[in-house]
Amino acid sequence: MQNRSIAQENRSGSGPVSRSESTTRLRAARRHPPNVRGMRILLIGATGRLGKVLHTTLAGRGHEIVTASRTAGDIRCDITDPAQVAEMYDRAGPLDAVAVAAGKVPYGRVVDLTADDYLAGFRGKVLGQIEVVRQGASRIAERGSFTLISGVLGRDPVVTASVAAMANGALEAFVRAAALELAPRRVNIVSPTVFTECADEFGDLFAGMEPVDLARVANAYVHSIEGAHTGRVYELG
Repeated sequence: MQNRSIAQENRSGSGPVSRSESTTRLRAARRHPPNVRGMRILLIGATGRLGKVLHTTLAGRGHEIVTASRTAGDIRCDITDPAQVAEMYDRAGPLDAVAVAAGKVPYGRVVDLTADDYLAGFRGKVLGQIEVVRQGASRIAERGSFTLISGVLGRDPVVTASVAAMANGALEAFVRAAALELAPRRVNIVSPTVFTECADEFGDLFAGMEPVDLARVANAYVHSIEGAHTGRVYELG
């Protein structure tokens, strides 16, 4: 039966739990929240700029990190290939959370891009992350989580970035919709502007936008993984 009361949920053979006892239990739970340290986390894109900072941040908080990327790490995987995603999960073993810091799109003016460019961007950033969630929904812990990556160009596009805008918007819409179906598992997405550490390289593309430090982006992942939100887009910058 759905929508049961606290007393109904806490019944034992001796009868219902009193209101005062229920209140005492709730207060105790708030004082002693579940231990979120020591999770086993699969980090995809672990060799990139963000991935390296995420590894350091999450490991520093007492989590066990299983790394995956195309070229290095505990597991080699191209998440655009469903067969490789399945093998990745087989090799990773039990997981409490999955964090993705990978995705690639082409840049160019709309009139210069081809249909294949848009397909490559969709496959490279959107479908790969969706596949991680789709296959991982039955692989991670019952109350586990997924944290994906999008970016500012989905909400504040610039010239030559239509593929990135498409990909980021699609991912954020997916997260909001998937959260309705995945509970009690959770899914969120981090949407930063250009990284401060990359501003010299990409700053012209993001002219006038406030850059965000990688440490702050990593903290958004921590908020997603160790918190209770689902369907959330963490906008940074």
